[in-house]
Amino acid sequence: MFDTVLVANRGEIALRVIRTLRRLGVRSVAVFSDADADAPHVREADVAVRLGPADRSDSSAAETYLRTDQILAAARRTGAQAVHPGYGFLAENPGFARACADAGLVFIGPPPGAVELMGDKINAKEAVRAAGVPVVPGSQATAPTDEELVAAADEIGYPVLLKPSAGGGGKGMRLVRDPADLPTEISAARRVARTAFGDDTLLLERWVDRPRHIEVQVLADAHGTTVHLGERECSLQRRHQKLIEEAPSVLLNAETRAAMGAAAVRAAESCGYTGAGTVEFIVPGIDPDALASAAEGVRDFFFMEMNTRLQVEHPVTELAVAVGPDSARLDLVEWQLRVAAGEPLSFTQSDISFLGHAIEARICAEDPERDFLPTGGRILALDEPLGEGIRVDSGVAPGTVVTSAYDPMLAKVIAYGPDRPTALRRLRAALADTRILGVTTNTGFLRRLLAHPDVVAGRLDTGLVEQTAQQQPALLVAPHSPSNAAPPTEPATAGAADSAAPADRPADGSDTPATGSPSPAHLLYYAAALARHLDLTPAADPGGWTDPFSFPSGWRLGGTPAWTTHRLRTPGQDPVSVCIRSITAGNVTEATDNSPGPTREVELRLDAGPVHRARATLAADRLHLTVDGLQTAFALATDATPGLPAGPVTWLGIEGDAWPMHAYDPVVESAAGAAAHHGALTAPMPGTVTVVKTTAGEAVRKGQPLLVLEAMKMEHVIAAPHDGVVAELRATAGATVAMEDLLVVVAPAEEAAELAEVRS
Repeated sequence: MFDTVLVANRGEIALRVIRTLRRLGVRSVAVFSDADADAPHVREADVAVRLGPADRSDSSAAETYLRTDQILAAARRTGAQAVHPGYGFLAENPGFARACADAGLVFIGPPPGAVELMGDKINAKEAVRAAGVPVVPGSQATAPTDEELVAAADEIGYPVLLKPSAGGGGKGMRLVRDPADLPTEISAARRVARTAFGDDTLLLERWVDRPRHIEVQVLADAHGTTVHLGERECSLQRRHQKLIEEAPSVLLNAETRAAMGAAAVRAAESCGYTGAGTVEFIVPGIDPDALASAAEGVRDFFFMEMNTRLQVEHPVTELAVAVGPDSARLDLVEWQLRVAAGEPLSFTQSDISFLGHAIEARICAEDPERDFLPTGGRILALDEPLGEGIRVDSGVAPGTVVTSAYDPMLAKVIAYGPDRPTALRRLRAALADTRILGVTTNTGFLRRLLAHPDVVAGRLDTGLVEQTAQQQPALLVAPHSPSNAAPPTEPATAGAADSAAPADRPADGSDTPATGSPSPAHLLYYAAALARHLDLTPAADPGGWTDPFSFPSGWRLGGTPAWTTHRLRTPGQDPVSVCIRSITAGNVTEATDNSPGPTREVELRLDAGPVHRARATLAADRLHLTVDGLQTAFALATDATPGLPAGPVTWLGIEGDAWPMHAYDPVVESAAGAAAHHGALTAPMPGTVTVVKTTAGEAVRKGQPLLVLEAMKMEHVIAAPHDGVVAELRATAGATVAMEDLLVVVAPAEEAAELAEVRS
């Protein structure tokens, strides 16, 4: 075994590898960019080395985690004997594997030749085809021309899927159903492949309807032994990106499982593979209306590709696969290390079996309600779930700043159970207990996805998530989301207070009481307003006395307490006003009580809606809100970063979801709103401006691309909202922008003409 291993990665996979190294007594070396200087993987490692230019700070992947020379220098400097690449970055780069060998370092992965062969989708297909592995019918030329691609499509039939040969992660894939569209799609796919991978070679495959993505974990030593560790189902995807993975698959019977495992072993042996790898297959889904007998026998399956590294979803295999008579679990990172150190596998295929079920959910910094656009920010509060059968592989901590420079995945939550229903229930409960405040994530969405009837029943395919999003958009939206906050019904009472300025009107008790419970979305607004209201309470005076007039009690001499109005706004939604009136403020002693956990009995109303009686208790980072007898607990954190435009931001979380609540200033917002209505385009996500396609003063047409914003491997095109002239251009290529930063202003054609006439 090695004495010292350098981990050439970051985030949760770096932590995952480092913890196994520590358990084995191996010294760990981390590498980090300036942005990751205080990251958990840096703190966990025995030694850490900075990456990046010596004369400036540049945390981009290109200047840090993709710099082979700097990583090798870090290994020499720290005396590392081997390098573990994790996944992503340089993990599947044959040049990096060769550079490690040339530097006298062991690359903890397969031989460079295997990485290179399996990284070329066309040659990989030919290699496994020769080994007797079924492949999807498609083009067979090494570098097919446009004409050869069209001919292959005509031969195998439509629909077909175009894929960049050098690509990965679903980027550049195009589904073509109409032969008339194929030439145009080929041209577009070549452009994407050329830009993304520097190689416009394409391959074409038959599209499998209702496809299921099922992969097989393989493990091979350098002594001629290769085994498979069963399959993982990865069919729940969005835009070819995996969301949920599980083992075993509910689709496969014993015959198909054995056949796929044997095919995966042949695929690995065809390229001289050693270490841990994954062979991915596409499997036609069963028609939901078909009889159960259709699942008997060996089902069709087709080789898709081989990932020559550890997979993100490897924990479900570690939890669900048992080895030997004592049902021991495997640590795949440990076996990567042992194989790389020359040790043989200590078990055979007959020792391996499934025992129980495991399911994983990937938590990412993205907003499901905004088409999964990347998000970012500083994590203010973090609670990771615990409990029987729960495992969390995380790369973040309270205070971590999530930027647009790297992959959006923050953590993985994995649940194990003796059967699939138990694992599903445990994972949904664990996601509900996951609280991340300060950064919008997909945690709540994943929890709702796991409750989808087709998911519960195991009727999966790679298009299920996007189809459901189109047919049942409510799946994307949490019950407490502000987007669900329908305007409250205005009371038909002459004495109802004006929500715009309720504090200006006498509270004579004539306000209409509520006749029904508020919606979950209204509860969110109530909680945000009450959190801000309680925050106005002054700290206890050391002398034991506090000025009663410093309390937000609304106390008035000889009258009912006045309303206090809190105006709130959450991104993408109209502002609201929540009015709060104390019930106990008539008694001065109660009003000046400074208990450690403040509790308030209040009345509240949203805009012109009915009045509800509520009780709020603030305990540490939890706000317990009881409205009309129903208690709801929200996780609470405040972003008080200096310089925020609207002051401190209140973050509230519940059941895995979280929202920021901003104070709303009508004067400031009206000025910003006026600009927005005149063609001001702001950044929909934090990121980097990669391309600027316009100049100030240029006449543009509606829909014309103006610039490209990139964040977390995702590109977003900013287009002109209408015909007009670029009146202001603030974005520059290479600039980093925050969400809602002003990028460009396009004056409508009429306004531009009037302005030009005035200037002349």
